[in-house]
Amino acid sequence: METSELLKKVRQIEIKTRGLSRNIFAGQYHSAFKGRGMAFSEVREYQYGDDIRDVDWNVTARFVRPYVKIFEEERELTVMLLIDVSGSRNYGTANVMKQSIITEIAATLAFSAIQNNDKIGVLFFSDKIEKFIPPQKGRKHILYVIRELIDFRPTDTKTNIAQVLKYLTNAIKKRCTAFLISDFIDKDSFKDDLTIVNRKHDVVAIQVYDRRETELPSVGLMKIKDVESGEEHWIDTSSSRVRKAYKEWWDNRQKAMNDSFKKCRVDSVSISTEDDYVKSLISLFDKRS
Repeated sequence: METSELLKKVRQIEIKTRGLSRNIFAGQYHSAFKGRGMAFSEVREYQYGDDIRDVDWNVTARFVRPYVKIFEEERELTVMLLIDVSGSRNYGTANVMKQSIITEIAATLAFSAIQNNDKIGVLFFSDKIEKFIPPQKGRKHILYVIRELIDFRPTDTKTNIAQVLKYLTNAIKKRCTAFLISDFIDKDSFKDDLTIVNRKHDVVAIQVYDRRETELPSVGLMKIKDVESGEEHWIDTSSSRVRKAYKEWWDNRQKAMNDSFKKCRVDSVSISTEDDYVKSLISLFDKRS
């Protein structure tokens, strides 16, 4: 992309997503994520109405009466955007690519973080770590992030979500909020790694998909290509059996993915390229508040 065209695109994304984060997400973001960054402060005796999960059992045993831990909100969070840049992001049938929606969602979250005095960092991943942008604050930094979101070119096309989760665990020592933004088209399981990383960090999964990925149209013989592996196949979409099998595959895949998120205690949302992602994000934030 030429420099002038890129700068124009960066400015368009900035105007749109900064406005969304400032006017729509300001309150929701704070209540949904700021409250999750809590640091231990002190203990006091248990009072009626205290959460039993806050009981400090060691102090309770020592004094033979219940004590609870008191937490105070950390003044700033570190927010990490884990962005899938594999080949499957370059797909879309509703006049918009998955990549474009991912970019806008990521930029909106980035501006929300900056406006709440949080640091923002990015991990671009395919089947390897393509690029790591360390967390920082400031407008100059966030414009750099948006520029990379728009124009980054990965070296590989495949997907390995487990790899980026392992990297996050090792690279970010302090607890952070991590948004994993992907279509989650990954042939390998990442459930164990997601369980481990979510114990240390607060992970939120955002799936971006295209409606055409959920079912096949009846248009006769169709040549399909796996953009990540390069494999090509002919399928007969006029066959109801073929269309039904594909739909069942998609539904089973979505169920397995959502079951994994639930078992790992990871909040998630699925957003179609035709959806209003603003409503979807607000719904996600409300669910966490």
